[in-house]
Amino acid sequence: HVQLVESGGGSVQAGGSLRLTCTASGFTFDDSDMGWYRQAPGDECELVSTINSDGSTYYADSVKGRFTISQDNAKSTMYLQMNSLKSEDTALYYCASGFRGGEAGGGCPMWGVYSYWGQGTQVTVS
Repeated sequence: HVQLVESGGGSVQAGGSLRLTCTASGFTFDDSDMGWYRQAPGDECELVSTINSDGSTYYADSVKGRFTISQDNAKSTMYLQMNSLKSEDTALYYCASGFRGGEAGGGCPMWGVYSYWGQGTQVTVS
């Protein structure tokens, strides 16, 4: 049974930092391509960052230079370090695994893109 659990969200002032954690179970973590998505009220699901099984990473332009994705295979955990937070970073953040490559669009979770999703953790920047 695959399970993804996000934590680390909260409320922070603009310019502050948060670190999100995604704890995974039920699959071979270090063989998986994984990602962080977010969705703000009224907006579509937005890709934030991905980390692949080969260690390669991707960042959306809106977070490049401020966010850092990483993973600890021994702990089956993925992280998103978020620095210099802005009000526009306010959203519900999801972690996802099991890349399927389907067409993105609409709200989170996007089951056609990733097979497994967490329940989300709220980040509010004021």
